Parts: sequence; C-alpha cells; structure tokens
Amino acid sequence: MEDNQNKDGQLNIELDQEVAEGTYSNLAIINHSMSEFIVDFINIMPGVPKAKVKSRIILTPQHAKRLTKALADNVRKFEQQHGEIKDYEKPPVPMNFGPTGQA
Repeated sequence: MEDNQNKDGQLNIELDQEVAEGTYSNLAIINHSMSEFIVDFINIMPGVPKAKVKSRIILTPQHAKRLTKALADNVRKFEQQHGEIKDYEKPPVPMNFGPTGQA
C-alpha cells in the first residue's frame, strides 16, 4: 500500500481535472441515520418541474460536525472580507418536492 504522507507529515491529495471543474448546486438536502449523514447536492432551474441529484456525499457524524465547523469558519472569514451574506426569508424557488431534509 502506498504511503500518502510525505516526510513532513503532510497529506498528498490529488485533484483530477474533471473533479476540479466542480458541479454547480443551488439546493442541498440533508438526511441522517445513526451512522452517517447524507448530503444530496441538486441544481434546480426555475420553471423546470424536475431536478436531479448531481452529487451525493456520505459522511460519518464526526466528519459532518467537522465540516459544519469548517464551513461556519469560512463563511465568517468571507463576510469579514466581503460583507454580510444576505439570506432570503423565503427561498427564491419552490422546494416542495423530494424527501424532507434541511439545506
């Protein structure tokens, strides 16, 4: 098995070109069980009644909590540089489809 850490203890992470391009999402549906959190990323378009899950990420509860903290820290840093991110009182598109969850 190949060792992914160098002599300095840093992790060597490879990013393929296709993955680096990313996938746009404007909706996330989150569900969980006792052992995992499931985050479905979806791209919904106005006037289109059907949307597909573009990516699904499955996390352990511990990783979900770490992701929550890291995301909150990055949002705080973003707002310090660029100002407050405005949140909609009501989502700009209807979200009355699919499984229940929180985004």
